[in-house]
Amino acid sequence: MKSKFRFISDPGHAWLEVPRSLLGTLGIPTQISKCSYQRGDLVYLEEDCDAPRFIEAYKAKIGEFEFIEVHQEHTRIRGYESYAYAGEYNYRPEN
Repeated sequence: MKSKFRFISDPGHAWLEVPRSLLGTLGIPTQISKCSYQRGDLVYLEEDCDAPRFIEAYKAKIGEFEFIEVHQEHTRIRGYESYAYAGEYNYRPEN
């Protein structure tokens, strides 16, 4: 069964909602920009740079997945804290 991730958009932008821990699993937590947002255990990857980076890493390491598209006229995501890697993933870069 394929994993499913919400792709949330408003009239001006869009984000891919993913579990924070998955960034560490994919080895990309330090590659996510401050243009993405975070709240609790979820990270909202901005559509132009961070979401494509995640998609590429996910497909290479895990495989295919599905989008659940959600459009909101007024999303709360813009009010969340900007993403910042804090070393909480036990991440070890591959050499």
